[in-house]
Amino acid sequence: MRNVRTTLLISGALAAVLTFAGCASGSGSYQGMEGMDHSSSSAPATEASFNSADVMFAQMMIPHHEQAVEMSDVLLAKEGVDQQVLDLAQQIKDAQQPEIDQLREWLTAWGEDESDPSGMDHNMDGMMSEDDMAVLEQASGADAARLFLQQMVVHHEGAITMAQTEVDEGENPDAKAMAEEIVATQSDEIATMQDLLATL
Repeated sequence: MRNVRTTLLISGALAAVLTFAGCASGSGSYQGMEGMDHSSSSAPATEASFNSADVMFAQMMIPHHEQAVEMSDVLLAKEGVDQQVLDLAQQIKDAQQPEIDQLREWLTAWGEDESDPSGMDHNMDGMMSEDDMAVLEQASGADAARLFLQQMVVHHEGAITMAQTEVDEGENPDAKAMAEEIVATQSDEIATMQDLLATL
């Protein structure tokens, strides 16, 4: 009888241990999967995969955006410019500076250099030459507004071309999302600029 009772006690204890271990293992496994799902769904572009198209997009769009910000600053410093054109210049500056900052963060995270490997910034689509920038700086009033709009339409068209290449060939989901936003936003701004040009 004693042996039977001892055997039952041992069997019961062993079953309890196995049950507890099974629950703990199941709970740990669930939490681990949940953690993996969460980190995967919220992973920023810096942790996601990328390819050479993503790198080229960031390297080329930084100086392209920087020139748009510079053009906007030139216009914003002038007097006698139509307020709607000034508002648009401020809008462009406010939209593109944060994108420049984000592009730089991605390149750093990807271990890539910021410089355009071609070293030919002004051969990029839509980039203004030094002479173009000088003419804008010297213009005033309505002439400055008109010149800014004409140059920025060309500049935006170049950015859209570059962004569409990223949409088609890029791999990083966040970089592609930015490119899609650039295409949509700058297409709308081109339409606005063309309308403004018709009134000047």
